[in-house]
This record gives sequence, structure tokens and C-alpha cells, in this order.
Amino acid sequence: MTKTIEIQLEKSRTFAKGMKRHISEMGERGVTNDEIAKFENDLDILELQSAEVDKIRAELTEKVRRMNETFMTVKETYSETKKVIKGYYPQERWIDYGIPDKR
Repeated sequence: MTKTIEIQLEKSRTFAKGMKRHISEMGERGVTNDEIAKFENDLDILELQSAEVDKIRAELTEKVRRMNETFMTVKETYSETKKVIKGYYPQERWIDYGIPDKR
């Protein structure tokens, strides 16, 4: 859970508890038990969604790491193989092997 969400949840839960203790005073000003209950429900949903996002972030981090490893392997293979072609064939034949660059 990000620190921003964690702080907001903590502040909001404390606020909801305080509002519940003083609902008789707040009721006159338009705040009802239903509104507080909905607010608390939204806080629970936010906490669940945040946990889900954290799980997805962890999975994504691992997948990105594996992708980067594969990318580096592909890049190294390309570079090394291209050197072999360039070393054995004249520049005019490089295009036959899909190497458009020049020396």
C-alpha cells in the first residue's frame, strides 16, 4: 500500500469514528449514519483495491525483470552474430543477411 493511501485510510477511519461518536450533533447538519456507513465501506474497498494493486505491481516487477533479461540476451546475440557476418562477408553482402548498416 502506498504511503499516501495508508495515511488517508488512517485519517479517514479516525474521522469516521469521531463522526459516529457525535452523530446526534452532526445529524442536524446533514450527516447521517448511512453516509458514514457508506464512507466506511468505501474505505474498506479502497484498502482491498490497494492490496490488489500492490500484488499486481509485485507481479509486474518480476515480469519486467525477466523481460529485460531476455531483451539483453537478444541484444547480445544480435550484436555478436552481426559481428560474425560483418567479419566474413564484404559490405555489399551484409544486406543479404538483414544488416542494413555500414562500417
